[in-house]
Amino acid sequence: MLKLPSMVILKVNNNITLKQIELSDAKDIFETIDSQRAYLRKWLPFVDFTKGISDSEDFINFIYSVPPEKVELIFVIHYNDKFAGLIGFKDTDKLNKKTEIGYWLSETYQKKGIITQSVKTLTDYAFTELDINRIQIKCAVGNFPSKNVPKRLKFQFEGIERDGEILIDNEYTDLEIYSILRRKQP
Repeated sequence: MLKLPSMVILKVNNNITLKQIELSDAKDIFETIDSQRAYLRKWLPFVDFTKGISDSEDFINFIYSVPPEKVELIFVIHYNDKFAGLIGFKDTDKLNKKTEIGYWLSETYQKKGIITQSVKTLTDYAFTELDINRIQIKCAVGNFPSKNVPKRLKFQFEGIERDGEILIDNEYTDLEIYSILRRKQP
């Protein structure tokens, strides 16, 4: 059985809640991916490797397979109590107090400000509760909805990571890198 550190739940607003991922979320994650493959796979290479609910369970088990002090906080996004997507930290460097935020959202919930508001809440949480100093977001150059999120939140554009990620059909994409520092928050 999966043993979680104490559960973190963040209320973004009356409609949006971020709940730390659990094994019981695998079904919602898989069903969303499976029903929206064409939409999601354009920017999310893991979609092609998610063939059954067991793949989503393996993903969640992998998150918690590291020692508790190294677990990355990954959250299920609930919009009006329905699964909408995932958001969380990745590649956290506790020594240098920096992390990255990654996210994806079901097509059904696009254009409602859900990710922007969720990133804002997660950024505030990282600065105040986790003692993080620097947060970055990487977005594929052509993924305009995704890269508009850090722009709206006043993250600073730092540059391009050439061939930073392999997308579908083994095609590389350049990534735009945005960051915000605790002392430079708006």
